[in-house]
Amino acid sequence: MSLRAESDQLKMIEGMQQSKQDKMERAKRANQEEVIYHQWATFKVNNELYGIDVMQVKEVLRYSDITPVPGADYYILGIINLRGNVATVIDTRRLFNMPNVDIDDDTRIIMVEYNEQEVIGLVVDSVDEVINIPQNETERAPSVTSDETSRRFVQGVCYHNNILTILLDIGKMLSSITPVTEEDFH
Repeated sequence: MSLRAESDQLKMIEGMQQSKQDKMERAKRANQEEVIYHQWATFKVNNELYGIDVMQVKEVLRYSDITPVPGADYYILGIINLRGNVATVIDTRRLFNMPNVDIDDDTRIIMVEYNEQEVIGLVVDSVDEVINIPQNETERAPSVTSDETSRRFVQGVCYHNNILTILLDIGKMLSSITPVTEEDFH
């Protein structure tokens, strides 16, 4: 084979390799573009990490006085005045059938939007951070509990920084504990 033929063959091989690399890069970028991330606001209850859709979080408040409501369900701590609006406050420990603990400096009330008209507070042991989780890394929650109520709350689980995070579906959670009114049928 002549020197020129070898040079042409080498150029062809290099061109094929470059083309292959370009295809791999395009495929890699296409795969990256398909990944959908969700943001989760994380908090702790009983040393377990939970996450809720950050878009449903209105604000996080320091624990303050809560006015008890006579006859309310066991998991409802009462109501608070939030800038002129009354908001129901739920104790997540009671709701999840966990033991009570004393309120401390880390205790927070996460105000979440339930529907377009209502904001509900969730008392948690502490707030953690907002994390981005690729949708494809969220796994369906295993059915390990016989408590049907808490199983309905769990949307999925994922590992973030090697820590298991339980992802809650706030809409399902709150709709399962909110009383149905006559207006809901009209």
